[in-house]
Amino acid sequence: MRATVWERFPAGAPRGSWPAEECAARLRAEGRPASVVMDLKSDAFLVVVPAEDEE
Repeated sequence: MRATVWERFPAGAPRGSWPAEECAARLRAEGRPASVVMDLKSDAFLVVVPAEDEE
C-alpha cells in the first residue's frame, strides 16, 4: 500500500495536545481515510492518506 504524507508534526507536542490526531480527524470528517504513524527516524508523527493511483 502506498501512502502520501499529508502533514508532519514534531513528537514533542505540549502535554495533552494531539495535533496529528486532530488533523487526521478533520481529514476523516471530510471523507479522506487519514491515519497517523510515527516516523522514528525524524521523531515526528505523520498524517498519511492512501496514495491515489495515477493510471
